[in-house]
Amino acid sequence: MKVTIQTPGFIAGKALIDYVQGHVAGLSVTNDRILEAQVVLKLVKSDTGENKVCEVRLVVPGNDLFAQKQHHTFENAVLHCIDALKQQASRWKQLHDPGRYRGAIPGI
Repeated sequence: MKVTIQTPGFIAGKALIDYVQGHVAGLSVTNDRILEAQVVLKLVKSDTGENKVCEVRLVVPGNDLFAQKQHHTFENAVLHCIDALKQQASRWKQLHDPGRYRGAIPGI
């Protein structure tokens, strides 16, 4: 899976880039049909301290999966995005499972 990280408006450190790549790469365990992950980390103006935004788009055959979360730190925003995408990816996999349409009987 190819991981693309964009950080408009600031320069991300190596530790943050490695953190994001490690967690996003873990999504390939959930669904092996993920072709690409596009991650955008950005700062937004906010009245609260939650001004870090993480957007993750997973490119899969058919419709893409997308999550956007806003938190105090990029690390927390990434974790919440990954959790949301794990749920979406498992639902997508259940809907697009080829054995589901062949009349396969589980356990036989």
